[in-house]
Amino acid sequence: PMAAACAQRSRTLRLKRSTSGKLVSLEKYRLGECVSLVVNVASECGFTDQHYRALQQLQRDLGPHHFNVLAFPCNQFGQQEPDSNKEIESFARRTYSVSFPMFSKIAVTGTGAHPAFKYLAQTSGKEPTWNFWKYLVAPDGKVVGAWDPTVSVEEVRPQITALVRKLILRKREDL
Repeated sequence: PMAAACAQRSRTLRLKRSTSGKLVSLEKYRLGECVSLVVNVASECGFTDQHYRALQQLQRDLGPHHFNVLAFPCNQFGQQEPDSNKEIESFARRTYSVSFPMFSKIAVTGTGAHPAFKYLAQTSGKEPTWNFWKYLVAPDGKVVGAWDPTVSVEEVRPQITALVRKLILRKREDL
C-alpha cells in the first residue's frame, strides 16, 4: 500500500490510518523528511471536488518522498462527512484516485479536537472553521502557512513547491 514514507519515519503521536486501522505515529508533527499539507476533508462539501482533485494532483507531482498530503476526515462542519472510515476512503480512492494517506475521522476543533489539530491551530493562530483547511508543515514540524477552503490549492502551490525544493537541496547537500 501507499504508506507515507514521512509518516512511517516519525514516532510518538499516534494516529489511526483508515485503510489498515493501524496506528501511525507522527513525531509531534515533526515529520523530519517531508513537507506536509495537513487537510481536514469531507466527502459532501461544496469544496470536495475542487480540493480532492487539486490535492491528488499535488501528491502526484510532489510526493511521496519529499511531500505528502495528510487527509483527516471530519464531520464537524455541516455533517458533511457522515460515513465510516472505510466508506470515506473508498469514496476518495474510487472518485479521485487519491494516493495520499487518509486517516480515521477526527474532531479538528473544540474541546475534543485531536492533538494534531490543536497543535496546528495553536502554532498557526488559525483554527479550522470549515472543511478543507490546509496547514503547510515544514520538515522541522513548524507550521509555515494555514489557509481556509476559499483559498485554492493552486494558490498555495508555489509556497509548497518552494518548501519542497528547499528540502531537496538540503538533502543533496547532506549526501
